[in-house]
Amino acid sequence: MIPFVSPSSRQTLRLEGDFLVSPSGERFPVINGIPRFVPAENYADAFGFQWKNFARTQLDSHSGTPITRIRLERCLGFPIDQLRGKEVLEVGSGAGRFTELLLSAGAQVHSVDLSNAVEVNRENMGADKVYQLAQASVYELPFPPKSFDVVICLGVIQHTPSSERTIAALYAMAKPGGLLVIDHYPWRINYYFNPATWYRQVLKHLRPTTSKKIVDGMVNFFFPWHWRFRNSKTLTWLLKRVSPLITFMNVFPELSKVQQEEWARLDTYDSLTDYYKHLRTPDQIRKTLEALGGRELWVERGGNGVEARCTVG
Repeated sequence: MIPFVSPSSRQTLRLEGDFLVSPSGERFPVINGIPRFVPAENYADAFGFQWKNFARTQLDSHSGTPITRIRLERCLGFPIDQLRGKEVLEVGSGAGRFTELLLSAGAQVHSVDLSNAVEVNRENMGADKVYQLAQASVYELPFPPKSFDVVICLGVIQHTPSSERTIAALYAMAKPGGLLVIDHYPWRINYYFNPATWYRQVLKHLRPTTSKKIVDGMVNFFFPWHWRFRNSKTLTWLLKRVSPLITFMNVFPELSKVQQEEWARLDTYDSLTDYYKHLRTPDQIRKTLEALGGRELWVERGGNGVEARCTVG
């Protein structure tokens, strides 16, 4: 395992009681067994609250589907079994939907998240799983640069202060010849005419508990209509002109009605409460990776919007 280092001085940290300490005296608390390199409260609070309420929803082991595995392998470009023994950095690990697959593949996993979702991640993975887990910012990662064979960041970049700065920070963590795997929300004109866009302008400023109550009310009202019209493209299109719900009936028909409602509740809350939401075209993502020196680029529309990977130069 790659040791933790101070995000600022890059000195290697050692455990002393409930703190990780650097030779120069920097101290980072270890709470519930998880090192914390950021303040307890930050712009990702809504995400932390989200994963505490939907702790296992998207885990393949819970849903009984390979939905997450398919997405991860598509973004990687190869079966996850090929990660065995590789040093893998996962940024924005949330409740662990990708973490559990990386661990099952035998990778040397190092996971970080800005929010307190790290506590849910640890609980989901279990105390017997050996991996590095920390609450940290992508801009101040507690690992030496150029240390990882694979750096993975899925479902995260669009929610950070700067997409380009975030991609650069991720790129810097991969070894020369290593692999960077990312995705991003796509730019689309209809985003600005979606009712969810206007709801979000209010909900993202509210307390997570308040936002969730409002979102739950929306799901309780709109989901039965989405379910009823799921086989009608015309009625579904019309419903989406007024409904802010994110639904998956046509994307993941293998999910049961109960699961469909739970996923809608999760992703609607996610889409209406994120503090930052950036949109990028495939060409913009490609240019960002090229400017960093990325080689063997693969950039496609799919999944979360735009999926991409490159070999680090």
